Amino acid sequence: MKPRIGFLGTGWIGRHRMAAMLATGAIEAAAICDPSPQGLADAAALAPDAVAVESLEAMLALNLDGIVIATPSALHAAQSIQVLEAGAAVFCQKPLGRNAAETAGVVAAARAADRLLAVDLSYRQTNGMQRIKDLVRSNAIGKLFAIDLVFHNAYGPDKPWFYDRALSGGGCVIDLGVHLIDLALWLADEGAVSKVSANLFAAGDRLAPGADKVEDYASAQFLIGDVDVRLACSWRLHAGRAAVIAASFYGSEGGASLNNIDGSFYDFRAERFTGTGTAEVANDHEEWGGRAAADWAMRLAAGERFDPAADDLVRVAEIVDSIYAGGQA
Repeated sequence: MKPRIGFLGTGWIGRHRMAAMLATGAIEAAAICDPSPQGLADAAALAPDAVAVESLEAMLALNLDGIVIATPSALHAAQSIQVLEAGAAVFCQKPLGRNAAETAGVVAAARAADRLLAVDLSYRQTNGMQRIKDLVRSNAIGKLFAIDLVFHNAYGPDKPWFYDRALSGGGCVIDLGVHLIDLALWLADEGAVSKVSANLFAAGDRLAPGADKVEDYASAQFLIGDVDVRLACSWRLHAGRAAVIAASFYGSEGGASLNNIDGSFYDFRAERFTGTGTAEVANDHEEWGGRAAADWAMRLAAGERFDPAADDLVRVAEIVDSIYAGGQA
């Protein structure tokens, strides 16, 4: 019998992840919930047999196997914990929590309930990053010692809550930078994080640590063990294109980089570097954004329970907290 899944939040991203999960054939969309009648109607077109409910509580009363959470960030942690304590698995949009404490609370709830928890950190799923992972972990580029991360978006989010720190947890770092920090920890997975320094800006003005205003530009630097990591991310940067996205990994014997193509949020090229030589190792012109959701669905259908790798979600959140604290780590 397929796991019965509820979809809490059926805006664009919630429906996109629903479609990716349904395409696996591994799960059944049993329930949908969204305050928008149009969102519900669009979700019902994807899953006509799903029951429309008015609340998370009504969804949990259906004794579902898992719930996909695609609601505003301020709700993620509490809703995830409520689902996990009810005995269902969780797939949540990022960020899982607005800070490390909230994130750790969700991971603890998943461990206590022994339920599968995953977050939609989907850039791992690109073919390019999979190839770069193989190069790094096989030592094909030698000892990894430096990582450069960039995510600039020429426009910012269109929902007001993104600009309220109490609701969002922060600005471009927790919205965009979190994807890149996850990639760095994924590949430089040994050693403690230390020596965090950061500069945050809003509309060109430098922000003091702990400022209420959310940042629209940030730069940060930190160590993971002995690996030097540099991060830059922004909303509304005059970058000359919709997006500039890059994750570059440098080792003692070579390098590798993932870069978006022609300003696209979806098309990526991965290259390997040796001295002045460059070789393409992957070129993504395909649908990869739903792969993390599909992976969770298939793992749930296979009977998987709590995955200790969820602890990495707390490590990512701790780095974000340190960046917002002005580099205290």
